[in-house]
Amino acid sequence: MNDNPDAIVAKAELLGRRIGQARDAVAQVILGQQEVIDQSLITLLSGGHVLLVGVPGLGKTRLVETLGVVLGMATKRIQFTPDLMPADIIGSEVLDEAEGRRSFRFVQGPVFCQLLMADEINRASPRTQSALLQAMQEQRVAVAGVEHPLPRPFHVLATQNPIEQEGTYPLPEAQLDRFLLEINLTYPDQDAERAMLLATTGSRETKPVQALTPGDLQDAQALVRAMPIGEKILDAILGLVRGCRPETTTEDMVRHHVAWGPGPRAAQALMLATRARALLDGRLSPSIEDVITLSRPVLRHRMALNFSARADGILLTDVIDRMVGKLG
Repeated sequence: MNDNPDAIVAKAELLGRRIGQARDAVAQVILGQQEVIDQSLITLLSGGHVLLVGVPGLGKTRLVETLGVVLGMATKRIQFTPDLMPADIIGSEVLDEAEGRRSFRFVQGPVFCQLLMADEINRASPRTQSALLQAMQEQRVAVAGVEHPLPRPFHVLATQNPIEQEGTYPLPEAQLDRFLLEINLTYPDQDAERAMLLATTGSRETKPVQALTPGDLQDAQALVRAMPIGEKILDAILGLVRGCRPETTTEDMVRHHVAWGPGPRAAQALMLATRARALLDGRLSPSIEDVITLSRPVLRHRMALNFSARADGILLTDVIDRMVGKLG
């Protein structure tokens, strides 16, 4: 993208209006989850992947389907189970015979789409999880020594049920780090739930409408990376991430209660996400408020507490909030 400031401003104004229309289009269908909608769009604008955590029935599947329609993206869904194999996701080679000649042909798996819903990803075996996570990171798959690029843009919205843990395989920390944001879905408030009941149980149900194209999304992703960021915001991001590491912190709470802290990828995620949030709100550069708002979804799946913290009843959010409080 042209780094000329005037070109960036003009592009931001144009895309900002269209992104706002997409935001409103999603909110017409997904009721009572505005924060979840915003964080999902922030992740897509940043070019990343989402981990949705919530109990059944909160609209995770409907959110992915709605985002696919509103953004004009080809969507697919995989229901993860313990017997799912990597080939069931990425595809496999099959033997064809035509005119007396045999040859192998690659049959694409469901990962070949633009927006993939990985439902209950922690129910799959580690081998299958790693196959998906590799595709997420490298944007391609390799079968029989041949690489096959995935469509662009390519995003994964994976879900986890925080209640049912029997027969699950928790994602390793290195794989959790591949998700830009961890978004926690909570129950809607009474007014939103009332509106949801009326909207979804009648004879007519609101259908999502397309507001953007995949090309628009890619333009927005390029714009996010071109947006300026002030030294104050950069210092705040560095201070927050480094302050959450026991090795580099000056905070006793972190030093005594955090087993391991966020790596450089957390700072990269926070840099992109704050810019994307500014664009979503129609601003040309991020603010300290963006850093504060996104600190939990960026950091909570990239840190772990030790036994001392659990014994003292300290939560991970307590540690993050303590460090965020230092940002003023």
